[in-house]
Amino acid sequence: MTSHDDDFEMPFTPVPRDFPGHKMPPSVPPGMRLELSRSRIVSGKEHAFEEWMNMLNSRPDELQKGLSAERAVFEASFRSVEADGSTWIYHLALMGEESGGLDESIPIDAGHAAYSRSVKEPGWEELEPRFMLTPNHLLEAMKRWAATGRE
Repeated sequence: MTSHDDDFEMPFTPVPRDFPGHKMPPSVPPGMRLELSRSRIVSGKEHAFEEWMNMLNSRPDELQKGLSAERAVFEASFRSVEADGSTWIYHLALMGEESGGLDESIPIDAGHAAYSRSVKEPGWEELEPRFMLTPNHLLEAMKRWAATGRE
């Protein structure tokens, strides 16, 4: 690396809190949102990020309780270490448009939100969805869940 490369830092430009979201491509059914979001992990908080993910992975049954209110059909988180050495979290979600977000009255969701506020930079960058594909037999169940939060 050159000394210029050593000074490079991945920019982080979160969307405003009132960002309505990107327009959904035609392949995303009406009433649903497909989102891929990313945020930088605060430098020095990488260990706490791993604790956060370990907490979520160790308590899946508790996390299921919040999915109905969130109208979350699918969620997944990924870690990426970028060329500049910074660590980022990527979050992929498919949900109903009427998503209520995390229900912090549920202890696991409260812990999830607390880690989020502590470990990652505030806000999210939102990537623009362009295409989604799901088998029809799953799609019908996903649309029902996204609309009602019930099977």
